[in-house]
Amino acid sequence: MKRKILGVFVTVMFGCMVLSGCKKNVGTPEDNAVVENEDEQAQDTETSEGHTFGYSCIDIYNPYYDVVKESIRGELEAKGDTLVVKNPDGDVNKQIQQIQEMIDEGVDAVFLAPVDWEAIKPALEALDEADIPVINVDTQVKDTDLTAVYIGSDNKNAGAVCGENLKTQCPDGGKVVLLECPFQNSDAGGTKESAKEKMAQILAENPQVDAVMCGNDQMALGALQAAKEAGKSSLKIYGVDGSPEMKSELTDEKSMIAATGAQSPINVG
Repeated sequence: MKRKILGVFVTVMFGCMVLSGCKKNVGTPEDNAVVENEDEQAQDTETSEGHTFGYSCIDIYNPYYDVVKESIRGELEAKGDTLVVKNPDGDVNKQIQQIQEMIDEGVDAVFLAPVDWEAIKPALEALDEADIPVINVDTQVKDTDLTAVYIGSDNKNAGAVCGENLKTQCPDGGKVVLLECPFQNSDAGGTKESAKEKMAQILAENPQVDAVMCGNDQMALGALQAAKEAGKSSLKIYGVDGSPEMKSELTDEKSMIAATGAQSPINVG
């Protein structure tokens, strides 16, 4: 049974959230992702003695998920296993189709960060029917009974550390905008482009915004771009992830990026 290969896995909620901000330490080189601008196909596994795992995240071009992928790959290849990577580009229907392709290719298990935590259910059911265990990574699915394990960061603490920092930055209070993705129970799938569009609309209707809390760093960078184009200079913008671009912004004393709740994709992977 394929499920036996997950005997060594345990459910983990990493408490790895720390605040990276205040224009100080912006992280270490090993956390800086190098995004690969190409789709990755299955390696020839006919002669492999190890297992074949699938990896499907929200968007491989998000540096966070690229680092998770490379961390997983390193652990697997050290044991003689193979990783098949599919990129749905933020499209849940494409993700479901690609997971079916993995099933057809005969993978032994799938690492999954769902584009939509609820709409991904048909893929979970197909994997369950095929007796292929799901290692749910970072963004938890709604139907947890269809997964073997969940491994992720403490997303609640990510918001808490940013909120605590904001209280020190704005002791007298103010108007705060929350940018999030309601179809995910973590916001790692929110894109820079969509956040920029929404933030521009918000600023046009509410010019007196004091701070913006974003579900991930990509959304924060989109909000930053919208704020700049709107002629703003004093917003305090927060993200979550600790991505290379955000770390770069944090070295700029004039940047409106205030801080980010930093996660460790290496540890998660």
